Amino acid sequence: MNYLTLENISKSFGEKILFQNINLTIGKGQKIALVAKNGTGKTTLLKVIAGEESIEGENSKFILSKEIKTRYLRQEPYFDNNASVLEAALDSPNEKIAAIKNLQLANVSGDNQLIQDTIAVVEDLKAWDIESRIKEILGKLNIKDFSQKCSSLSGGQKKRLALAKILIEEPDFVILDEPTNHLDIDMIEWLEGYLSRQNLTLFMVTHDRYFLERVCTDILELDRGQLYRYKGSYSDYLMKKSERLQNEKSNLIKTKKLYKKELDWMRRSPQARTTKAKSRIDKFYEIKSKAHQDVNEDSIAMHIEMERLGSKILEAHNISKSFGELDICTNFSYKFKKKERVGLSGPNGVGKTTFIKLLTKELRPDAGKVVVGDTVVFGHYRQDISDLNQDIRVIDSIREIADYIPLKKGKKLTAESLLERFLFPRPQQQVYVSQLSGGEKRRLHLLRVLMGNPNFLILDEPTNDLDLITLNVLEDFLMSYEGCLMVTSHDRFFMDKIIDHMFILEGNGNVKDYNGSYSDYRELKKKSSNNKIKTKTEETSLQISEQESRKLSYKEKMELQSLEKDMEYLEKRKKEINNAFLDSSLDGNQISELSKELGEIDQQLSTKEDRWLELSEYA
Repeated sequence: MNYLTLENISKSFGEKILFQNINLTIGKGQKIALVAKNGTGKTTLLKVIAGEESIEGENSKFILSKEIKTRYLRQEPYFDNNASVLEAALDSPNEKIAAIKNLQLANVSGDNQLIQDTIAVVEDLKAWDIESRIKEILGKLNIKDFSQKCSSLSGGQKKRLALAKILIEEPDFVILDEPTNHLDIDMIEWLEGYLSRQNLTLFMVTHDRYFLERVCTDILELDRGQLYRYKGSYSDYLMKKSERLQNEKSNLIKTKKLYKKELDWMRRSPQARTTKAKSRIDKFYEIKSKAHQDVNEDSIAMHIEMERLGSKILEAHNISKSFGELDICTNFSYKFKKKERVGLSGPNGVGKTTFIKLLTKELRPDAGKVVVGDTVVFGHYRQDISDLNQDIRVIDSIREIADYIPLKKGKKLTAESLLERFLFPRPQQQVYVSQLSGGEKRRLHLLRVLMGNPNFLILDEPTNDLDLITLNVLEDFLMSYEGCLMVTSHDRFFMDKIIDHMFILEGNGNVKDYNGSYSDYRELKKKSSNNKIKTKTEETSLQISEQESRKLSYKEKMELQSLEKDMEYLEKRKKEINNAFLDSSLDGNQISELSKELGEIDQQLSTKEDRWLELSEYA
């Protein structure tokens, strides 16, 4: 079954053409990821598919099945500031979720008839488990204060709440714009499993390559206004894209040869107005356009002449830091060596950004000291880019830092050349910063840091909002970087490629130095968790073995019979109370008393059932 069909779809803003006459079909169960450079139309295409952006083009068609439920995760979701987290999660057209919300409102109103009516609706829809599922999904995404007002949520919390809201509603077709942003690794791995379900159809933009590898059935690339579809995982995409580029290069060589031949004819031949000559002239301009296309694989390697690093670089001596009950680190010591490449990991809220500020002396530790060598030049890429001047041109933003970077053998890399290498062509260097996309602004912010020519580079979540092409360019640069490097990122692929050991912030002030890659650490953590489960299982098996030889005493046999009678009575009374709730003549006090008794019965039943199970094992 086709969920979506696009035919001859075009979109442009002014003179900038994002895509032209593209076609796309999305069928039930397909999980498609869209990859492209920042600023080339990824989010616009998502909005077109979600029905939030108009389409252009002759004979264009947009067909979205009316039989399915579709939901769209935006980059910057909006919520009513006065609503609580739980109220926002319950704000849904889904009839089961709406029934639970109505029941909550009825309970607040105290209207007995309304309460009875809403209870009946919840019963009919079998929606009693919805609220617990909502809280479970919110908890998985680290949203635990359900009474918190949306106005006090950070951007990352709002994104996680919006994602949770979509998962709770269980739509048929999900459109996701960077779903892994603001998620820690445990959340990402949980989301991978959730989205891999066979009955879910998915179209998304994400830069998380492991996520792409494990979730997607198709990769869709938007390149120079056209769509290229690749069946399979991210690994399949890389291989097939390489083959496509190789073919395009071969064809480009042939086209350039043909262009030279036709150019020679254009220069030699009179501009005869015959039909045949006109046709050949028109063909010439078509060949010229193709011959001047740029087939670029976007790789970079620069040998920068950095400031010399002395023998003393960065030393932490028994530093401790806490904020109230939150311990960032306790008695942490470490001496950095030349060319160190350290990854920083830990769950959200554990204090990674604060830990970085301690090492750069932006914050003072409560105890201990940090010593920075005289030759160290920090370059600190931060998540916050609010101080980026929006009212100057891109090239001037870089020149604010420096006009060039010194390279080995006395060469120089100019600001213009650096921008080109990081995918800002010369025409785009003349646009204002305010005209850039979110990902392009982050790329510019990164280049401003690099333009300072640091010999100790600190990258705090550098991969957020960067496209896959830019990530590959950044990775190539960092692989050739000869200074010290410290990176915090939830991008597992990026971390595995760049770093060689880890600082793990485990919480409660514990910082562990792990010698290995990010994936090695994750695998070790999983094995440790599995071993604990195995040990617990073995202990349980041993207890069962010991219990098998035990027999009930006479007193315990009598207790078992008594429990069975008590449980039978309690179940009968519980049924009577549930039937009583259907009586419309009950007033509020009677409903309250019966509800209280029902709660006590449930508690007694739970206690007696536990004891009955314990004794029945030996009966």
